[in-house]
Formats: sequence, C-alpha cells, structure tokens
Amino acid sequence: MPTTTHACSAARGFTLIELLVALAVMALMSAMGWQALGGMQRALEVNRSHNDAVLTLEAGLHQWGADLDAVQDMPMTVPLEWDGRALRLTRRNTQAQEGVQVIAWTRAERNGRAQWLRWQSAPVQTREAWQAAWAAAAAWVQGGGASAAPSREVAIGAIDAWQLFYFRGGAWSNPLSSVGVQESSALPDGVRLVLTLPADHPLAGTVVRDWARNTLSGSAP
Repeated sequence: MPTTTHACSAARGFTLIELLVALAVMALMSAMGWQALGGMQRALEVNRSHNDAVLTLEAGLHQWGADLDAVQDMPMTVPLEWDGRALRLTRRNTQAQEGVQVIAWTRAERNGRAQWLRWQSAPVQTREAWQAAWAAAAAWVQGGGASAAPSREVAIGAIDAWQLFYFRGGAWSNPLSSVGVQESSALPDGVRLVLTLPADHPLAGTVVRDWARNTLSGSAP
C-alpha cells in the first residue's frame, strides 16, 4: 500500500534580533514624525508672529492717520508740533463728548529696544486742562514720571528710526527748517512719515506713509 507523508510546517516566530530591528525602525519613524510635527509647529508660530507684527504696524499707521485727520485748531492752543524727537497734537475727543485730547508720538527704548510709541491724555475741556495735558505729553517724551501717566502709553512696535516731513509751499521739507517760512506749529498741507523697521521685522526696511489735509484745494502732495 502506498504510504502518505504528512508535511507539518511548524510556525516560525521572530528572533530577538528581528524584534530589536523592528523596534529600532519604529522608534526612528516615530522620531521623524515628531520632528516633522515640531517643524510644522515652528513654522506656524513664525507665520503667526509675522502676521501679528504686520497687523500691529497697520493698526498703528491707521491710528496715526486718524489722529492727523482729527487735529483740532483752537484759539490759544497748538494743533501740531514737531521738535525733532516727538510729534504732539491736539485732536478732537474720540468719544461722542465735548473737549479735545492731547496726543504724542515718539521713538523711545522700552525693555531694551527702540519702540514706536503713542500717548494720549484724558479728554480736556478748558485751556488750563489742555496746558496740563500738553505739559504731561512733553514730560512723557522726556522720560516720564508720575505726571506723564505712562499707563496711557501704547507701544506700536520696534523701529530703528523715524523721520517727518511737511508739505508746504508745494514741496516736502524738514519741519524744523520751515520756521522762517511758516510757524512750525501751524498745520501743514501734508505730513510724510518715514519709518525704518528692524531686520527681524517681516516688512524690514523703510515704510513711508503720506497724509494730506482734507481741506486742501488744488493738487494734493
């Protein structure tokens, strides 16, 4: 009689070396995955930081234009004054109330870095109160103190430098060089703001923003 041979194949398991190799591969893949996730997170943080810096600068420039649009020229007060370091101005109150506010813009160091700063007074309704607010703005520019109300300060962002030019007589000029032609505190036909942003800013370099008086007749600057 023919004989039948039954071939029994025993199940073969993993050796210790194969398990170690598999674990090493899995650990490598896991590390690469975490590195990729970490890189994505860092990229998101950089993008968010850049977006915040750009939006903050845009908000500051918008506020700058809004302040100039609201400049109030009243008897016995100064509507606008640039001393080479800061711009102080008198503007209509931002609230639906009577009175005006004193605004100051300057560049000064905060936390070891030069910042573009804005300061505003509380609303004032008398000439004496305006004089006190004007002096408080000057004190803030010079370094502050209790009377300067530093809590009214807002830091717009880091800048390396800034310049102003006035449009008068059909040309741009240094506001301080036009004293002989027109009072330096008189409201010019236009104001040119030139900001120099630091190298780590997403818009690094020079940013120029021009403002023109709404009451201009004829050609705009």
